[in-house]
Amino acid sequence: MKNSTVQKIAVVTGAGGTLCSEMAKDLAKQGYKVALLGRSLDKLKIVEEEIKSMGQVAISVSTDVSDEASVINAHAIILKELGSCTVLINGAGGNQMEALTNITEFDDRELDGDEAIKGFFNLNMDVFKSVINVNTMGTVIPSFVFGKDMAKQKHGSIINIASMNSFRPLSKVGAYGMAKAGIANFTQWLAAYLAPAGVRVNAIAPGFFLNDRSIKIMFDENGNKTDRAINVLGHTPMNRFGEAKELIGCMNWLIDENTAGFVTGIVVPIDGGFLASSGV
Repeated sequence: MKNSTVQKIAVVTGAGGTLCSEMAKDLAKQGYKVALLGRSLDKLKIVEEEIKSMGQVAISVSTDVSDEASVINAHAIILKELGSCTVLINGAGGNQMEALTNITEFDDRELDGDEAIKGFFNLNMDVFKSVINVNTMGTVIPSFVFGKDMAKQKHGSIINIASMNSFRPLSKVGAYGMAKAGIANFTQWLAAYLAPAGVRVNAIAPGFFLNDRSIKIMFDENGNKTDRAINVLGHTPMNRFGEAKELIGCMNWLIDENTAGFVTGIVVPIDGGFLASSGV
């Protein structure tokens, strides 16, 4: 059962984004003191002010979650201003347009310098590597830094943000898919490792949700669905995109020791049936 003496302090990375900002605000409504981490302080401050307007506590810390020194610095600030973390949401990550191909299978033209074709063989490997780094080490490092507090307290919950790519590779997003598959594996590994410390580690795998980046992929400048969007929705039985608020119930279940105290090492898809559909 939940230890009522443990402070309710949550660290949310990627907290300026569409999905994790909703998570942060819901945690605040529950009485958590929330530390908002991300690269853009301006985006974090918007969420911070929303939380404070509810009469709750939040601080913003500009952090590069893929850099250990930056996360250690954030940890020191949070420890001083709020206390020891008891819930960690590893939501920072995302993709880059430069890491996406614009074709779904090999085309000879990608070897010939045809600028209209962006295949695997003419991607920028530095960008490819950076996507893997922010999505993998951007989860590993906060878990490494804040997980120590949880291990000392013999209490805590870590939630990683996985993806449909964690279950099967999607076209065009080789780097992102590789990284998110790694998140599922790391979630299981860390869950088994931290179980003796009383720390549970799970992951939420959103299906297709709209945010600032995906809107540009799913809709053209006139607001019409792209071929990618039509394809995605055609493979989603509920025939719509998810909304950020639809992740909250799963998050709250996973962090609640009264209802999920024996749950660790799982990856929960919230996908409108995407994984259940063969598309045939």
